Amino acid sequence: MDNPSDTRRRWLSGLRWAARLWSAASVLLVLAFIVGERSLPYGLPQWLGFLFFPFGICVGMIVAWRKENLGGFITVGSLLAAYALHFATTGALLKGCAWLAFAAPGFLFLLWSRLSATQTRLKRA
Repeated sequence: MDNPSDTRRRWLSGLRWAARLWSAASVLLVLAFIVGERSLPYGLPQWLGFLFFPFGICVGMIVAWRKENLGGFITVGSLLAAYALHFATTGALLKGCAWLAFAAPGFLFLLWSRLSATQTRLKRA
C-alpha cells in the first residue's frame, strides 16, 4: 500500500510537469503567432499590451521553470495587467477564453508552489 506522503509527492510532481509542459506549449504557440503575423504593434497602448501579453506572460512561464512562485506571479500579473490595460483603453474586457488558456500554467505554477510549501511544512512538523 502506498504511503499517503508518496502519493501526494507524485501528485505534486505531476502537477508541476503539467504546468511545465503546458507552459512550453503556450510559449511555442505564442511565438508561432508572432512569427506568422509578421506585424508589430502600433501606438503606445498596443506596445504596452504587447509588453504584458504575450511578452510578460511568456517570460513568467519561462522563469517559472526555475522559480515557480515568482514565474507564476509574473504570468498572472501580466495577464491581469493586459486585461486592465485593454479595459482602460477600450472600455471592454478581452473577449474569449484563449487569454486564460495561454496563461493557465501560471495559475498551476502558483498552485504547485502553494501546495509544495504546505508539503514542506507537514514534513517539518
